[in-house]
Formats: sequence, C-alpha cells, structure tokens
Amino acid sequence: MRKLYRLYVSCLILMLLTAVLTVPALAVDDMWTVANRIIVDVYSKIAGISTVLAGLMSAVAVVGAKLSNNQHKVDQAWDWLKRIWIAWAIINGIGAFIAYVAPLFNGLATLTP
Repeated sequence: MRKLYRLYVSCLILMLLTAVLTVPALAVDDMWTVANRIIVDVYSKIAGISTVLAGLMSAVAVVGAKLSNNQHKVDQAWDWLKRIWIAWAIINGIGAFIAYVAPLFNGLATLTP
C-alpha cells in the first residue's frame, strides 16, 4: 500500500511539474497570413524556375530547328517552342491574375462575432 502511495504522489508531482514548466507557443500571425506568405513564396520560386527552364528549352528548340536538315524535325522543334512559351505564359499569367484579383477580396473573408 505504501508503494502505491509513493507511485501516486510521484505521478502527481510529475504532472504538476509538466504543467508548470510547459511553455505556451503563441502564433505571431494568423493562419491566413502565413498561408498567403507561403503561397507567394512557392509561386515566386515556381515562376523563376519556369522562366529559366523556358529560356533553356527555347534555346534547345531553336538550335534543334536551325541545325536539322529534316523538315519534319524542324516543324516539331517550332511546335515545341510554341508549347514552351504557351506554358510559360500560362504559369506567369496565373500569378498576374492572382496579384490582380487578390486585393479585390480583401476584407471579405472575415468573421465578425
């Protein structure tokens, strides 16, 4: 019985110490501000990488078109060049659209108690 009492007291002391020594973690920003910052950061990295890759792949397509002596391969290279620039325009167009539309929705996603 005495051993059970010591175990009980030890558990209570351990729980009390855990409660006293726990440091509360408070967020500086709300969830939406952090999510917006993350989305903008990730999108800017995607746009930067897509621009570099579009330039590199465009150079490869143009060199392939200029050095080829087969008309079918030249046409394929120009088709790839068109696809590369269309994809690049779509990726950057999404960012421009979001940058234009996002300020229009400011204040609409708020809850008033």
